[in-house]
Amino acid sequence: MAKAARLVLLVVLGALLISATSTAVAAKKYRIAYVARAQGDSFAAWLANSMVAEAKKYPDLSVVVFDGQSRNELIASHIENAVTSMYDLVLIQPLDSEAQVAPARAAVAAGVKVMTCNNRINDPSIPGIDADPIQQAAENAKLAVTQVPKNARVVVLLGPAGNMHSLKRREGWQTYFFNVRRDVKIVGEQIANWNKDEAMRFMEDWIQSQGRIDAIISMNDNMAVGALEAVKGSGSKTYPLAYGVDGTPEACLCIKNGTMTSTTLQSAYALATKSMQMAHDLLTGKMTAARIDFITAELITKDNVDKYIQMHRDAGNMR
Repeated sequence: MAKAARLVLLVVLGALLISATSTAVAAKKYRIAYVARAQGDSFAAWLANSMVAEAKKYPDLSVVVFDGQSRNELIASHIENAVTSMYDLVLIQPLDSEAQVAPARAAVAAGVKVMTCNNRINDPSIPGIDADPIQQAAENAKLAVTQVPKNARVVVLLGPAGNMHSLKRREGWQTYFFNVRRDVKIVGEQIANWNKDEAMRFMEDWIQSQGRIDAIISMNDNMAVGALEAVKGSGSKTYPLAYGVDGTPEACLCIKNGTMTSTTLQSAYALATKSMQMAHDLLTGKMTAARIDFITAELITKDNVDKYIQMHRDAGNMR
């Protein structure tokens, strides 16, 4: 009987130990530092808000957003501080694909998990979620081939110099538009750093110095909207064709009212959904090998823009 009693006691204690361990594992809360490239960028703000909302679907995840303000040194500082503050994972929206490599590697060396979203860094060991920037540009460029008038004069707005998305979108435009439409002349091309105000200033200068501009080719929506505001401010009654990338609420409204021609949706909702799933898998050990997962861009024009406006309304991004 004594042996039987001891056996029962050991079984009960074992069960209690397993239960306590399971409860501790279940109660584990993972802290994620999300380093946004710049909250002043409408798409970056949309993506940051989507990350916070998506994380709430996971009881064991919490996200704190840090604003990189389009400054590589500040982004590096945020990553370093996240390590010091013992965050479990740093999720970076890279501004510069090379500049963020060293701080990302330093975080990994310190034992913190790192991944990227909405751009990649030049280190294949860092996993992430992204969209194909060439495909994003190609969808617009193929449409522009049929829309831009013969011998058109166009301006081009670029993102930051070291940003892979800007470089690859520009490559997409070269391949699918400029190499096809040899008659088109670029009368202005500048780096506006994804920034609406910078794009507006460049466009104001081009309106004064170049006269007729038939199309605005922008590597994101924020810069395209800034350029269009310059056109409005000039008193012009007609607008050039204007192409962007992101599918922000503001761009969708511009397409609806006829001032913007098209954009390609880089869904912040889809990026956030995939990012939080990957982050959770990394933190819980379900994912062990680095990989990049992609979302697909969708072309938005006046023919289908109502669908995307409703998408933003449903998500609470616009009234």
